[in-house]
Amino acid sequence: MKKLSDIYKELGIDFTFPIEITNASGNQTYYEDSEGDWYKREYDSNGNETYFEDSKGFWSKREYDASGNQTYYEDSEGDWYKREYDSNGNETYFEDSKGYKDGTPRSQSCAGKIVEVDGKKYKLTEL
Repeated sequence: MKKLSDIYKELGIDFTFPIEITNASGNQTYYEDSEGDWYKREYDSNGNETYFEDSKGFWSKREYDASGNQTYYEDSEGDWYKREYDSNGNETYFEDSKGYKDGTPRSQSCAGKIVEVDGKKYKLTEL
């Protein structure tokens, strides 16, 4: 990505460091200092950071549920994690790129499913 200071110079626009840009919500979307280091950020409509990138080549992505809980993270170093939450915002499941898992993901839970054994139907509940 081309630094904003380089673009300003090409266009003949005067500026001073640091260069800081914020969005309408006041979240900083770009920063550049006099040493040439920069970073940019993107946000969702709730103000949660969804993307970060810097001049050293590092980037990260984040996803959130409707309640604003971070459900996914991934970065340029290969690290990632997933989280799930209950209706009260309590973390119920965690899994990461290092192989650590805690809790039961909703997608693997059998709670609420109906099974039939010898002609009788049973509704499963999770303990």
